Amino acid sequence: QGTEMEEKDYSETDGLSDKTTPSKTQKSPQKTTKKVKSALCRVTLLDASEYECEVEKHARGQVLFDMVCEHLNLLEKDYFGLTFCDSDSQKNWLDPSKEIKKQIRSKCLGRVHPPQPWGTLSPSAPSCRYYLCLQLRADIITGRLPCSFVTHALLGSYAVQAELGDYDAEEHVGNYVSELRFAPNQTRELEERIMELHKTYRGMTPGEAEIHFLENAKKLSMYGVDLHHAKDSEGIDIMLGVCANGLLIYRDRLRINRFAWPKILKISYKRSNFYIKIRPGEYEQFESTIGFKLPNHRSAKRLWKVCIEHHTFFRLVSPEPPPKGFLVMGSKFRYSGRTQA
Repeated sequence: QGTEMEEKDYSETDGLSDKTTPSKTQKSPQKTTKKVKSALCRVTLLDASEYECEVEKHARGQVLFDMVCEHLNLLEKDYFGLTFCDSDSQKNWLDPSKEIKKQIRSKCLGRVHPPQPWGTLSPSAPSCRYYLCLQLRADIITGRLPCSFVTHALLGSYAVQAELGDYDAEEHVGNYVSELRFAPNQTRELEERIMELHKTYRGMTPGEAEIHFLENAKKLSMYGVDLHHAKDSEGIDIMLGVCANGLLIYRDRLRINRFAWPKILKISYKRSNFYIKIRPGEYEQFESTIGFKLPNHRSAKRLWKVCIEHHTFFRLVSPEPPPKGFLVMGSKFRYSGRTQA
């Protein structure tokens, strides 16, 4: 489950040497060679298959990501990315500007979840819609995206229609969906309900089934929410969720607060502390700053980067240009991809 890098040596001919020795007998021209080291990368894709490719040893993340997208025929690249696990087994997005060799383990995952996935994604890019569905199905099966029984059945039935096509009494006999996964704790009752719904979808194309799947998945309360463990000012365990609309606060799986992007004036971090500066309300005079405690400095920076990426992608018409000048304070990170706005 990840990227493994195996170094290889290749030789490149630079050309002929025109230098001679001081001796009377001139030596024959010698070829000079330069060893080029490459790395074999293995990436686990959303369908659990593996993709292998070779990249130059010091290649940056963008090179590998572009190769994976080309392999998958993925046109809408901005909705996807590669992840890797750090030494703390925490998930990080592969930085396209950094060398791959420092980011050994990686997976191909959906990076951001569009609020209107069926209308945002290009109709000419069915592969993008397909992989977004795979990502959501994986999130549902592992429990990262909680669903009710009714929603599990509905989404499962659309997944079956997209995968198996129309119900065929001769081909689909008995419990023909038992080999497919739809929920963390899948029951026979759920499978029977999925089969009942599947039989009613005659004539629905796989593409239409995927659109219906996305249309219903986006209604889930945790759809597109990237969760991060934290503590509030009183030391109580909470979860901070980053999504298209802003920053969400959860305690015991219940949302207790929400800060929309327009309400947030500034996002920052210092050591393991993460801060948001809030715009004053209608009856307030001053701005307020709210702080949260993250497990460590890397976690705080990771959350800060995710917030920057989400805010830029969903709110701005174009990414902000990097600051100019020799001396620049703070992090150099800037989101450089397209935006949805």
